[in-house]
Amino acid sequence: MKNSYPRAVLLIALLNFCSTIRSEDPQWKAEGTNGAVASGSPRSVAAGIEILKQGGNAMDAAAATILALTVTDHGSFCFGGEVPVIVFDANRKVTEVISGMGTAPQLATLNYFKRKGLDAMPPGSLESAAIPATLGVVIKLLERYGTMTFGEVAAPMLKLLTQKIDDPGPKFMMEGRSDLAETLKRLIEAEKNAGPDRLNALRAVDDYFYRGPIAEELDLWSRKNGGLLRYSDMATYRSSVEEPVTAGYRGYTICKCNTWTQGPYLLQTLRLLEGFDLNSMKHNSPDYIHTVLEAMKLALADRDEHYGDPLFVDVPLDALLSDEYTTMRRQLMNMHRASDKFQPGDPVNMKPLLDKSKTNIGVDGIVKDTTTCTIADKYGNLVAATPSGWGSKIKAGKTGIWLGTRLISFNLWKGHSNCIEPGKRPRITLTPTIVKKDDRAVMAVSVKGGDWQDQSALQLILNSIDFGFNPENAVSAPRFSTKHFVGSFMQGKPELGSLLHMDFPDELINKMKQRGHKIIKAPSGKVSMLTLDPATGQIKAAGYPIADRHADAF
Repeated sequence: MKNSYPRAVLLIALLNFCSTIRSEDPQWKAEGTNGAVASGSPRSVAAGIEILKQGGNAMDAAAATILALTVTDHGSFCFGGEVPVIVFDANRKVTEVISGMGTAPQLATLNYFKRKGLDAMPPGSLESAAIPATLGVVIKLLERYGTMTFGEVAAPMLKLLTQKIDDPGPKFMMEGRSDLAETLKRLIEAEKNAGPDRLNALRAVDDYFYRGPIAEELDLWSRKNGGLLRYSDMATYRSSVEEPVTAGYRGYTICKCNTWTQGPYLLQTLRLLEGFDLNSMKHNSPDYIHTVLEAMKLALADRDEHYGDPLFVDVPLDALLSDEYTTMRRQLMNMHRASDKFQPGDPVNMKPLLDKSKTNIGVDGIVKDTTTCTIADKYGNLVAATPSGWGSKIKAGKTGIWLGTRLISFNLWKGHSNCIEPGKRPRITLTPTIVKKDDRAVMAVSVKGGDWQDQSALQLILNSIDFGFNPENAVSAPRFSTKHFVGSFMQGKPELGSLLHMDFPDELINKMKQRGHKIIKAPSGKVSMLTLDPATGQIKAAGYPIADRHADAF
C-alpha cells in the first residue's frame, strides 16, 4: 500500500471507528478464496454464502441474496422494488448490466399529473409505483449466468419468511409476510410444474409473475386502490441486458449503468480527476478534498441537465466523456476557491458552459430506502447490485408484495431528458460499480444513500486505486460529500458550495472554510465493497458496520 495518508489521522480514524464495534457484533470484514458476500443484514449475507457453499456461482448467490434482502432489509428494499445489477462473467470475460428498473405504466403520462395540479411526482403514492423489477432481475441472473433453480435460490428467503424472528422490527415489516410466503411458494410450484428443463422452468416463473395470476391480481388491486399499474404493463415488461458505460482511470476500467441511473457522472468525475496527481496531495488533505469536490460539482450539474433513459432521449454520452469536453470542463475548476454556481456544460456544441438550462427546482423530498449487495466467487465472477424500493408502505393485497415508488425520480418538466413518459425508466440514484484491470474484475462497490451513492463510491475507488487502501480501510476512512446538485427526489434545491463531512478535525474544517466551502456535518453513504486479486484468487470484503453493512467469506 502506498502510505500517502497521514499516519496519525488514519490511525485515529480507524481507532475511533473500531472502538464502536464490539466483538459480539456481526462480521463486517472477511477474506477467502472460495467466495464472499458484502451486503446488508447478516442474514442476507448468510443467504448468499449458503448458495456459494452449495456450489452455486456468484450470480446464483446474488439472486439468493437479493431475495433474502426483501425480507431482512424490508423498509429499504421490497419484492416489488428495483435492483440495477452489473455482472462480470469470468467465463466469457464480459461485463453486462441488468437494467432492473421498472418502467412507468402506460397511464403515467405528463398530462395525467399536470391535470392534478402537481409540480412534482407525488411521494408515497401508488401513482408513483413503477413495474416491479426484482423478480425479473433474479430470473435474468439465473437464466443468463446461473446454475441453480429458482426454488433453490429462493429457499433462504422462504425460510426467513416462515421462521420465528426474535426482533421482527416495526409492525409494518411483519405485515403480509405469510401472504408473500404463499406467493413465493406459488412461484416455486410454477417452476416445478414446468418440467425438468431448468431454463424453461425459469421462464415459467417469470410468466407466472408478469403474464399470469400474479399480474392479474396486481392489476385488480391497483385499479381498486387508485394505482396506475395494469396487467398490460406487467405483461410487456422484460429485464433487459445492456452493455455498461465505461471509462479508463489510471490503467483501470470503471463500469457503470447507463444514464437511466446517475452512474456515468462518476465516470465524468474520474475523467476530470485523472488530470491531477491526487496521491501527491495526500489523502483527505485540503487540496485533495477541494479537487474532488470541484470535479463532482461539474459532473453532477451535467447529470441534472442531460441524463435520462437513453431509450427515450438522445443523451450525448460520448461527448460528455470525451477528451475535448473533459479538458474544457477541467479548466472551470478553481483550485483556490469553492464554486458556488450550478454549471452544466454543452457537450453537443462542445462548449464548457450551457447557455440556457432546462433544469428547474422542485418542491424537495427524499426517499430513505435502498440496501447493498456485492458478491464474488472462486471462478472470478463478480456481481454488484443496488436493491431498493420503498415509499408506498402499502402491500398489494393478498400477494404480500410491497410496491416501491421510484417514479418520483422523474420530473414534470416538459422537454427535459428525465421528464416522465409511459414505458420510460426514471433516472435513478441506484448505481452499482465494477472495476476491471486487464480484462479481469477486481472490485465491486454498492452504496446506500440516494444522491450520495456515487460520491461515496468515488472515494472508495480513489482510496483503492490512488492510495492503495484495502476494503477494510477504504470503507472506514472518513468521507465527504456535497449537496451541490438538484435533488433526485422531487428536485430539491441545491446547497451550492456545500461540503458535508463525517467527522473532520477543526483544523481541516477551517482550511476548507478559507476556500469558501460551506461546512455541514452529516453522515455519508452506507457502503459495501469487495476486491478480488486474479493472480491469487484472494477475495477481501467489507461492509460499513455502523450503517448495518456486513460481510462474510470462506
